[in-house]
Amino acid sequence: MSHLVETMAYVGQTPWHGLGSQLPENQPLDVWAKAAGMDWRIERSPVHYLTGGETPMGDLLAYPEQQVLYRSDTREPLSVVSRRYQVVQPEEILAFYRDLTEVAGFELDTAGVLKGGRKMWALARTGQTGVLAGADRINGYLLLATACDGTMATTAQFTSVRVVCNNTLAVSLREQGARKVTVPHSTRFDADQVKQQLGISVAGWSRFMDELKGLSERKVTDKEAQRFLERVLVPEGLDQWQRKYGKGKAAEPRALKQIHDLYQGQGRGAHLASSHGTAFGLLNAVTEFVDHKRRARSTDYRLDSAWFGPGAQLKQSALDEAIALVA
Repeated sequence: MSHLVETMAYVGQTPWHGLGSQLPENQPLDVWAKAAGMDWRIERSPVHYLTGGETPMGDLLAYPEQQVLYRSDTREPLSVVSRRYQVVQPEEILAFYRDLTEVAGFELDTAGVLKGGRKMWALARTGQTGVLAGADRINGYLLLATACDGTMATTAQFTSVRVVCNNTLAVSLREQGARKVTVPHSTRFDADQVKQQLGISVAGWSRFMDELKGLSERKVTDKEAQRFLERVLVPEGLDQWQRKYGKGKAAEPRALKQIHDLYQGQGRGAHLASSHGTAFGLLNAVTEFVDHKRRARSTDYRLDSAWFGPGAQLKQSALDEAIALVA
């Protein structure tokens, strides 16, 4: 089976996804670039076509409106884009954190490339942390990722990791107007401007922890828990599912049952005071399902989904529904 992860590096404990090569702490960016497989550039070339059909006698002509992006090291093609496409280089992803690590106390945690270099990211620990009831610790991170295959814009967002279970969750910065900053590839990536838009501050993290505390103090009934899972996993409700597959009481969809079991005590940290019978417990049941339990072709496919794809969307839906319980 082919894997999504081309190369990855990390410091400290093995990440939740179990992928990558370990680095000592406080390494310079050039060491990170080599270990993470980001020590190459994205080059571009005009698209060419051969006239004369399948015969070898035609002319090789250029089509300048479209260009091929390819790796400078392996010469492998990455995608075909318009000539106006703004490339973000692997070195720019790591360089984004230079002043944050030197001045603001951030620490690079993991970095790497997916899909042969079509997608790349770096994750840094911000140094921000919080503790909920039951010594339930949450650490703050900043994730910067981009792709050159049309699957995503360059995206910077705060994320958090619940230590007891290694679950990841995008930080909700509702009062600041956005949880993340996205830069489309039709626009030049400006690292300083992105940092200003993010509003990197202690205040934003404090508001996020206040939200989590509110979730951890919001007790939910069995009926509310069931409705929460239905809204997150089956937005139309179970009635439509039951009508499709037969009358009477229908069996729960597999995912719904798995998350329900995690919430009821099978999940990591489910018995902590912050999670037991609370909206925070419901939220963490969903994030644990996405990060650790959901069916995936491989662990690296799960990572891609949990951070950038359907898994990330499911966790965001769970966060929104959980906060709605407190409102």
